[in-house]
Amino acid sequence: MKRREFVVKSSLATAAVATSSSIFGNINNFRGANDTVNIGIIGTGDRGTGLTPLINELDKFNVIACCDTLPFRLENGLSKVEGKAQGYKDYRKLLDNPDIDAVLVSTPLNTHSKIAMDALDAGKHVYCEKTMAKGYDGIEHLAAKVKSSNKIFQTGHQYHSSRLYTHVVKMIKKGMIGKIAAFECQWNRNGNWRREVPSPELERAINWRMYREFSGGLAAELCSHQIDFANWVTESTPDKVVGMGGVDYWKDGRETYDNIHLLYSYPSGVKATFTCLTSNAMDGYQIKAIGDKGTIVLDYAKAWFYPEGKKNKELGEVDGVSGATVKWDEGKGYALNIEHEDASKQALHDFRDSIQNNTDPVSNITTGANAAICVQMGLDAMYNEEIVHWKKLPSVQAI
Repeated sequence: MKRREFVVKSSLATAAVATSSSIFGNINNFRGANDTVNIGIIGTGDRGTGLTPLINELDKFNVIACCDTLPFRLENGLSKVEGKAQGYKDYRKLLDNPDIDAVLVSTPLNTHSKIAMDALDAGKHVYCEKTMAKGYDGIEHLAAKVKSSNKIFQTGHQYHSSRLYTHVVKMIKKGMIGKIAAFECQWNRNGNWRREVPSPELERAINWRMYREFSGGLAAELCSHQIDFANWVTESTPDKVVGMGGVDYWKDGRETYDNIHLLYSYPSGVKATFTCLTSNAMDGYQIKAIGDKGTIVLDYAKAWFYPEGKKNKELGEVDGVSGATVKWDEGKGYALNIEHEDASKQALHDFRDSIQNNTDPVSNITTGANAAICVQMGLDAMYNEEIVHWKKLPSVQAI
């Protein structure tokens, strides 16, 4: 038996994301809100396999197929499924299965666009892991395909589904931190970011993140989440970016940088910095949204408000916004304790609901494509050592 599906208790936080409306009418033709969504996992590496147990916990959502080109990964992926699931080495065979309603694409970045487009052509709904696609052509082709499809497409920027992040964005837009001046974002780790390779010929297949042919490196795998957040808060996209990086610590043959430093400028004048290190993990993952009335600091699952010019004290509300227990957390500010579920689980829950109710996901083709453009701009800025301006693509809508 599956565990009872979770309930988000914060009514204000729930209301913030419960207002999405259908953009497809009834042309989706899914059986109904009470019917089970059967999904296939394409790519059973760390991410695909890691999401399967979360799907197992959700009602009306079943993994019935897994696919991977590496046999040991496929076996591991199948072992995480509750009940029976069919294994495939070729994703196209998985797409031929008429019992599969949707797919989760968690393969190397350079394959996202082709697999997602093939899935849409096969009549499947698609959850495509971030970054949505590699390169401007890959982004444009996938965006055009989604535009012509009647299927649900969700991008795997899971923090866009987080009830905590949704609540924080609402508070910022209500003026809690005042006029936004900047975002300072980091995702630092101390480790070589490598995966164990059982035999040398599998190096590029397993450690694809290290090679530019397959990967956008740290910008695509880590920074994209925080770039998506900055776009979301500002309701805009940056007009230019500069950046630097290098292979300066791990001298092991990798091609993607082991440290990156990006600075994006938004039309409003807001500047956003994104830093990733692999040789120092101080403060780990962090977003700072900085305004003239205060700063909000976010990590994976917690948030704090640090007001400008106010003494440390307990408050019942923060600038009139209820739903947060606000008590001074020494060195961090007022803790914003919003009840919420794991962001990845919430994103999967939202994907299932979008299919059943025929509604547009909050992390959709528009937000996903714009974040992917930002990532590619950052890569071009670092690799070519130049200022890169916004790249407008015909099929990508403005935020």
